[in-house]
Amino acid sequence: MSTKSVIIVGGGVVGIATAALLAEAGHTVTVIDRSGLAQETSRGNAAALAFSDIMPLASPKTLLKAPKWLLDPLGPLSIRPSYLPKLTPWLWQFAKASLPSRQQTSIRMQTALMGLAEREMMALVDRASIAGMVRHDGSLELYESEAELKATENGWKQREQAGIAFDHVRGSRLAELQPGLSLRFVAGTFVPGWKTVSEPQAFAQAIWGHAERCGARFEKAEISGLERTESGPSVRLADGTTRAADRIVVCAGSWSTRLINPVTKLRIPLDTERGYNTTLPPGAFDLKRQLIFGNHGFVMTPLETGVRVGGAVELGGLDLPPNFARSKAMLDKAAAFLPGLKTTGGVEWMGFRPSLPDTLPVVGALPEDASVLLAFGNGHLGLTQSAAMGRLITDLVGGNAPSVDITACRPDRF
Repeated sequence: MSTKSVIIVGGGVVGIATAALLAEAGHTVTVIDRSGLAQETSRGNAAALAFSDIMPLASPKTLLKAPKWLLDPLGPLSIRPSYLPKLTPWLWQFAKASLPSRQQTSIRMQTALMGLAEREMMALVDRASIAGMVRHDGSLELYESEAELKATENGWKQREQAGIAFDHVRGSRLAELQPGLSLRFVAGTFVPGWKTVSEPQAFAQAIWGHAERCGARFEKAEISGLERTESGPSVRLADGTTRAADRIVVCAGSWSTRLINPVTKLRIPLDTERGYNTTLPPGAFDLKRQLIFGNHGFVMTPLETGVRVGGAVELGGLDLPPNFARSKAMLDKAAAFLPGLKTTGGVEWMGFRPSLPDTLPVVGALPEDASVLLAFGNGHLGLTQSAAMGRLITDLVGGNAPSVDITACRPDRF
């Protein structure tokens, strides 16, 4: 295999994992990011390695629920009214992706991606000697009625067909899995294969440590644009200088299309799931594993730095100011769901999840230039799928067939 020089645009967890796998393969790798490594969206996520999360947000069920959710500005799914006109094309693609046939395509692709993600991430964790940063406690999704559990039946059947283990629990088993729950929860689903990391920013930076040991390097700089010439691709920095390479890999998350749009006719309907959370200090609650409140759109995660309460989806782009009332609303619910939760001393945060209408990422080359590769759009699954993205990009840079069929993730599918 001939080695290549590669510039990765974006120092989030997807860019970091991609750098690690490319460097392991012998390529000369430089990551460029304006903020640093794992300083933005990868800094404050929910810390899940959610390999069983194969169900897309785009679905007939979501279309039915959406009108009710959208009436609640602090609910699981919200859209800023001022942003609605700009979001309309994305919503149209979301509606099309929710059709049963399109949903099944997304499920099949997610199932393949998640299988690859688990294999690649756990192998990378071993090679990086950071297995102690991964918790194998499983997750517990909670329901306030038997009807609420029954409404999730199709999703669990899909997971069962994909070979994902789970157990519906009640009574003493529910209380054993998470002591201190409010009695309003009558049932739960325990997924033993679900994993979390001890702290997501530290985890991503530990992977970078491995990438660096394999030869990857980092440059902190603002990229103002891409340039494509006969001699090859390059990035133009804000200071006017350029950096050239054999391959450019765009892993800039929610900012990716702002970078590629000036050099392509392709228009990818990328938007942002703005996620909010509050991280409470250590000792806030004895959380045994990640708790998922699916009907309320948020999770609670035990971290070495405390307890993180967050999630939900606000579609509002990159430029509107944050609405931390959403963090407070989730924290108030968490206090009701876990009566012993100490809610003082928390730190609020908001991040931009790069979201595509069919819940699948973009993986592949820019149509006009095969030397510019795209790897973004994982939504709330960036940490989970980061090593899979790295493997697929490493396949493409090396001229090999992708480890899984990525037709459903092609950049021009919309």
